Amino acid sequence: MTRSADAALLPDASFVPTSHRGLTYPFGHVGPEQQRVMTVAEGLRWVRLAVPGPLKHINCWLIDDEDARGPGVALVDTGMNLEATRDDWKALFGENGALSGVRLTRVIGTHFHPDHIGLAGWMCAHHGCPLEMTRGEWLTARMLAADARDAVPDEMLAFWRGAGWDDEAVERGTARGWSGFRRIITALPLGYRRLVDGQVMAIGGRTWRIVTGSGHSPEHACLFDAARGILISGDQVLPRISSNVSLGVTEPEGDPLGEWLDSLAKLKELPADTVVLPGHGDVFTGLHTRLDALTREHRDRLDELAVFIGEAPRRAVDCFGRLFRRAIGPELLGMATGEALAHLRRLEIEGRAVRDVADGVWWYRAA
Repeated sequence: MTRSADAALLPDASFVPTSHRGLTYPFGHVGPEQQRVMTVAEGLRWVRLAVPGPLKHINCWLIDDEDARGPGVALVDTGMNLEATRDDWKALFGENGALSGVRLTRVIGTHFHPDHIGLAGWMCAHHGCPLEMTRGEWLTARMLAADARDAVPDEMLAFWRGAGWDDEAVERGTARGWSGFRRIITALPLGYRRLVDGQVMAIGGRTWRIVTGSGHSPEHACLFDAARGILISGDQVLPRISSNVSLGVTEPEGDPLGEWLDSLAKLKELPADTVVLPGHGDVFTGLHTRLDALTREHRDRLDELAVFIGEAPRRAVDCFGRLFRRAIGPELLGMATGEALAHLRRLEIEGRAVRDVADGVWWYRAA
């Protein structure tokens, strides 16, 4: 593969390359500094913003661009709708900020999760620019925002009970209500520009190809610059953790883990030396090594889970110890439940598990 002369990354002297488990981090480990704009390659910059919870940060990417109004930048992902995050962006775009005088030409959302599009509507309104997403992600975001209500739906209560939640867990979930998504995103524009798999799009003087995947979300968009071998991967590939892959109430007979594994195989068609710009974690090389590790990790979990349910019927909540390396407290219960159900559902589809229902609770046993 022949790449342009400016393909090299541009870390300054403060960055010390590191390697770990077959991956190389050309910028080393980037700390949690706020409002720092880092140049990754010519015309491509990196902003890291804080988010609550175990992920701690979100990576946003600025690509030099131009539209009918003149030069500007395209923003890939925005951070969550939090006052602190809005303040960070205001400081960056302010009179003395690193992006002072810079205008957004478009906002691109890799997927619908609030840490990625939470401020998309706010940004688009302020800069008078369009939002670009895949249809699956756009419609899911609009559905979740429109479906905000006070009371948790009966279907969700049954879903929690089915997974094995006890009364205390159900009460905590009920107390959170059913409008959390809308609270942590700003209102999206009424219209958007659709991204589709394989689409080739010009951003500034560069050509980027859309590569979609699913499992973590319905129709996740990655952006690939083939000339420079750069992939903006969102959450489809992360360097040190596996993205959450959950079975949810909206598609309880789906197969998100199967879709996820297929998506990993699809991304392996990209060159092995691709430079990956992830939604969380540090910029890295070693794409194929990471894809192989993620695939192996989930396959090993499936095999271990098959043995576990062969010993005795199990509920989703009984499987946490076989799937996760940490204790699952209330703050992680929802994601852990979805991921356990995704693995159990994959075993069903592979013919290795059968689900029985007793008093509304789902019990999984070996086929």
